[in-house]
Amino acid sequence: MSTKSVTEGLVGPEPRPGRLRAFLRVVKIEHSIFALPFAYIGCLTAMLLDDESVHWAELGLVTVAMVGLRTFAMAANRIIDREIDARNPRTAGRELATGALSARSAWVGALVAMVVFLGAAALLNPLCLALSPLAVLPMVVYPYGKRFTDYPHAILGLAQSIGPIGAWFAVTGAWSWDPVLLGMAVGIWIGGFDLIYACQDVAADRTQGVRSVPARFGVAGALVGARVCHAVTAVLLVWFGVATDAGVAWWVGVVVVVVGLVYEHTLVRPDDLSRVNQAFFTVNSVIGVALFAFALLDLVLRGLRG
Repeated sequence: MSTKSVTEGLVGPEPRPGRLRAFLRVVKIEHSIFALPFAYIGCLTAMLLDDESVHWAELGLVTVAMVGLRTFAMAANRIIDREIDARNPRTAGRELATGALSARSAWVGALVAMVVFLGAAALLNPLCLALSPLAVLPMVVYPYGKRFTDYPHAILGLAQSIGPIGAWFAVTGAWSWDPVLLGMAVGIWIGGFDLIYACQDVAADRTQGVRSVPARFGVAGALVGARVCHAVTAVLLVWFGVATDAGVAWWVGVVVVVVGLVYEHTLVRPDDLSRVNQAFFTVNSVIGVALFAFALLDLVLRGLRG
């Protein structure tokens, strides 16, 4: 009899991690760093143009809404994809694929997150509440996208573009095209680095019939597509800056973003994907935080008051 067996006989089996901890690993709250900076840029820019004052209650509700919606989206994605994940060696260890977290528990967490999002939207203004179902829809469609289109990354981009737009509307309660430029920049940026990330799964996707740009056009084609997306992102950030009369600090931030995107593309090649995670997590996190820092500096220099 092994030492492990004797130990288990004396003290019982090792406890499985709590469901809450497992759920938090599923939704990866820490990845909110990709979306929150851009939502804050939209929100604070609208505040500057409105009355040059930070509305802390609205900023707090925007944060709650963003985290709630993103938590719902990640949970729904993992639930819907759990069988696909279980067949992919890279994702087979995910909590829903292994059974460490049940689909029922994950759905409970997802629905709680959705209620939090809808509640925050209702507290913001009638426009945010009216548009909230449109924000939820692409979050659910995205995981199914890889079953019916070679371009699920575009659906992800659409879903991610909602954050800055919604954050702007949270302040103004009215439609404007300016935040759409920022939202498109964010969506195309994220869609572009999702093309890079998806390159890791080409073999598994083709075997399982999972559809994506890398599976359809190959890794080289996907990387070209990502470069095009990120070039468009830079153009849209410039357009947003012009539309909102941005100052020098914003333009410095845009230069930092462009340098970061160029560096990101030096990390991955069709014959070497070993640094995909560095490009995906590290570089993109730095890009988001750096642009927010320069945008915030610009807004303060232009008169935004706390």
